[in-house]
Amino acid sequence: MGLHPKDGEELRSEVAGLLGADGAHLAPAEILAKFPAGMRGRKPRGSAHTAWELLEHLRIAQRDILEWSFDPQSVSPPWPEGYWPKTSAPPDAKAWGRSVRAFLADLRSLVRIARSREHDLLAPIPHAPGVTLLHELFLVASHNSYHLGQIASLGRWARARAAARSLK
Repeated sequence: MGLHPKDGEELRSEVAGLLGADGAHLAPAEILAKFPAGMRGRKPRGSAHTAWELLEHLRIAQRDILEWSFDPQSVSPPWPEGYWPKTSAPPDAKAWGRSVRAFLADLRSLVRIARSREHDLLAPIPHAPGVTLLHELFLVASHNSYHLGQIASLGRWARARAAARSLK
């Protein structure tokens, strides 16, 4: 397929921006840091998931895509249950922080991969003909954007709920 080197750098920059939330998206670290601790396992009426469930789903799915993209021996979790946590709330006080750190570390790895000339984003993944690294990076970016938006919405709900309680 081949790209002019300048176009390749622009593409890498755009992909890294999508992953790292440049532009119109909120930064993942900001969304996750702002989420009220006491509400991480709470689910508003009508919501399918808690913030904890969404964070863990993001962490697990992103890690799976990262590993699968580079390791032909990688084994994905069973679908769909392996991509969701077993509990609706963090199992202990430090679980949220551990999950956030792991998610952000893998996200930084994906941004480095997107920016690295070492990786041909348009070449088929050796163990998955017809699938490119660019496709997998776009998959992570869109999946993260969708679920981080859900977490941001849950955060607004949680902060509004806390503010309403403080008025009583």
